[in-house]
Amino acid sequence: MENLGKVYLVGAGPGSVDFLTVRAHQLLTQAQVLVHDALVNADVLALVPATCDVHSVGKRGGQPSWSQAAINQLLIDLCQQGKTVIRLKSGDPFIFGRTAAEIQALKAANCAFEVIPGLSSATVAPLLASVPLTDPVLGSQFTVLTAHDLELHNWEALAQMAVLVVLMGGKALPDICDRLLRYDKRPETPVAIVQWASQPQQRVWTGTLLNITQQTKAETLSPCIIVIGEVVGLRPYLQP
Repeated sequence: MENLGKVYLVGAGPGSVDFLTVRAHQLLTQAQVLVHDALVNADVLALVPATCDVHSVGKRGGQPSWSQAAINQLLIDLCQQGKTVIRLKSGDPFIFGRTAAEIQALKAANCAFEVIPGLSSATVAPLLASVPLTDPVLGSQFTVLTAHDLELHNWEALAQMAVLVVLMGGKALPDICDRLLRYDKRPETPVAIVQWASQPQQRVWTGTLLNITQQTKAETLSPCIIVIGEVVGLRPYLQP
């Protein structure tokens, strides 16, 4: 008998339901099964039908979560039962996610799948804080990186980049600043931290490489996006 199940790997956007794509919204309202990560907003989760079978698999730093192998197997099992499965990830499924591993597992099991892109917090969060990622004078390029493992990056090269956007960097902020200063990035380089972007509890802190750690030392910053570069200085001129 043909397996009619299908897995949709869906990006939930930066948080608010307002930033879902039309396609993601449509799929969520029709979901038979939802498998979601920890940072997905409750309002987004509320879109699924009352009959939907919901699985929370975690995937947030420092907190309990399923292993990737267990998630892969769950998706396969549900698909082989003939279910329409929404695998919901915050932001965009392929921006520092493990979507490729899930796709490989689904392909090996002959499970049908489709990727639904989502708005990444890497580009949305700065704009919601009135920080442009590029500017004709102050920033002709931007670089996106994760702070999951700082040793993976060439900090000498990163210090030369006009604009840095750091995901998952809340706990690593002091180390990030120290590494950039070590490679002669200007101590006065502006920094913005955007927490819970697009959601009612959104907060923004601004400072410089030299003082942002001191300014935020009493705060719990995660989940946040860190923007480092002269473009942050445009914020006062672009705020409503």
